[in-house]
Amino acid sequence: MTGLPAREALTAKAARHIDRERLRDLVCDLVDMPSPTGDERPLAEHIASTLRETGIDGQVQLIDSRQANAYGRLPGSGAGPDLMLYAPIDTFSTGDPDQDVPGIGPVWLPYMESRAEVHGDLVAGLGASNPKGHVACVIAAAEAVASSGIPLTGDLVVAFGAGGMPTNADTGADRRNVGQGVGCSYLLEQGVWADFAVIAKPGWSVAWEEVGLAWFEVTVRGTHTYVGARHRLPYRNAIADAGRVVAWLESWFERYAEAHTDGLVAPQGVVSSIDGGWARMAAATAGSCTFRIDLRLSPRTTPMQAKREFSQAIEQIRATDPDIALDWRMTLAIPGATTDPDNWITRSTIAAWERVTGEQHQPALGTSGATDANILRNRGIPTARVGMPKVTEAPFPIDFTAGMNTVDLREMERLTRLLVEVAVDTLTRTRVEVGLSDD
Repeated sequence: MTGLPAREALTAKAARHIDRERLRDLVCDLVDMPSPTGDERPLAEHIASTLRETGIDGQVQLIDSRQANAYGRLPGSGAGPDLMLYAPIDTFSTGDPDQDVPGIGPVWLPYMESRAEVHGDLVAGLGASNPKGHVACVIAAAEAVASSGIPLTGDLVVAFGAGGMPTNADTGADRRNVGQGVGCSYLLEQGVWADFAVIAKPGWSVAWEEVGLAWFEVTVRGTHTYVGARHRLPYRNAIADAGRVVAWLESWFERYAEAHTDGLVAPQGVVSSIDGGWARMAAATAGSCTFRIDLRLSPRTTPMQAKREFSQAIEQIRATDPDIALDWRMTLAIPGATTDPDNWITRSTIAAWERVTGEQHQPALGTSGATDANILRNRGIPTARVGMPKVTEAPFPIDFTAGMNTVDLREMERLTRLLVEVAVDTLTRTRVEVGLSDD
């Protein structure tokens, strides 16, 4: 509907509204507002208000009294496709040292809390990169398109989902369904839909597929006894046996990953937590020890296939050490998903990446991270994933946690430009031009 030179002019017009100081203010405001998984409502309300301030119809979508999504819509004429720019809003850790330490590390550091600190072109604070820097880029891209006054053929939808982190509720909580993409699922169920989606999550390349995940719980049985009677009574230490099972599985994870590495993914596995015995009483062994596993799934591996493979691994452990008594079960399953690399949204996002960088795109291989892209794809929305690279230089050492909590404003500006490119490229075309029916 719009030729190439005209589309380039429209993109440039929108890109002139991208401002680094605005991006800094957006991400600082987002970081300063805590949004642990299950308690995102205040942040969702803030995002909706921010959208309304720039003429976008921002809405809050309540999930319950504490959890909410936010979304906004910039209407088009109806002649073209609708595009969703999406980012989750909850943080990987809580920002509360009483809950996060020592799991997050032995020492509480400033960037672990919901308080933004600016270091030149860097902003540090809980979730500054993942997810809040990406949230800010989606907001800024929508603001740029709205401010430009570009006539759109389809709606630009911006959506921000609660509960996007791979977590369940704490044991004993009265609200169980708070993570694992609950907000994204609810958005779609309640009609916030589009023909295509781009999810903004870390990684400076375009991905059209990612892993899913299955969780397993293994309980190793032993005997409850007292240290003073170990040499006098039957003795089988469940914790010692669990250690042997864990060591065996750690080796199996490597073989599993090698067997399922294909496409863009290299699905990994990890033993993540363990419970056994009484911390108050080191004198006694417990009758059982339980540990949990996250096993990532290729889009070509269904949860049931993974369950059968895990079952075979357990049987090999039993055959190797028949005296170990254990039970296991699968406790969670989210399939991986793929969008056709020839789909419009994949091609448009790659083309935008190449225009922004001036380079030929090369996809990242060997990935094992899962996002709400699986929810979008499995519900039928073709989805591309693109985001920022991790900060590598900062006034403090960069590890996993620091990388999640530090963002570079220059990279935010570049990602925002890319999102604007995709939005203009998609929303100035007819449905037929992007491979959709004109019905």
